Amino acid sequence: MSLAVMPPVAGPLSEARKRVTRAEELRLQLADEITRGRLPPGTALDETVLAARFGVSRTPVREALRELAASGLVDARPHRGAVVARPSLERLQDMFDVMAELEALCAGLAALAMTPAERRQLDQLHQSMGDMMRAGDFPAYREANEQFHAALYAGSHNDYLVEITVGTRRRLSPFRRAQFHALGRLALSHREHERVVTAVLRGERDAAAAAMRSHITIVHDAYEQYAQTV
Repeated sequence: MSLAVMPPVAGPLSEARKRVTRAEELRLQLADEITRGRLPPGTALDETVLAARFGVSRTPVREALRELAASGLVDARPHRGAVVARPSLERLQDMFDVMAELEALCAGLAALAMTPAERRQLDQLHQSMGDMMRAGDFPAYREANEQFHAALYAGSHNDYLVEITVGTRRRLSPFRRAQFHALGRLALSHREHERVVTAVLRGERDAAAAAMRSHITIVHDAYEQYAQTV
């Protein structure tokens, strides 16, 4: 006697799974837009507007915003809706202080551990970013900047350090990207990178760490200057 294979039953459980999947898709999409600076700090995230934009009900949007709030990218305000997070000046200072130390550690270790091929790739990327800077190509420079820092993280050859550095960078990404709007910031950023690259290529751990620490501190200052104009 053969047993018929029953088709999946559509019901509350399967609908819930679809909703969770859609909420996760929305979370990833919004997180990407926030971390890339397309939704800058302070931007209102209206559930109705987002539901219409993505063609879904408000339920998955609400779940996505709840997850984003838990990760620190969104500030959920009771009875007033959600906005892209804008940390207090003290909180932002604390985050940049930690970021500066993590990136300094990455750069210092990279100066010792990078392979010859990795050093060549870092130098080539830096040179190409010089062309972007001279052309005033802000979008291309911002994307290359992500690759530049990622190359130094990877060059540390310390997986755990990379993990916590990337996590912290994601939290700060909207603010780091916004600072490129400050007047003259592109040329200054490239000059700061030059000092990091020179130290790394020479294998000078302390100099690489100091140059990177200084760079991240200046990034924070540049963001603060930009934030006062918006």
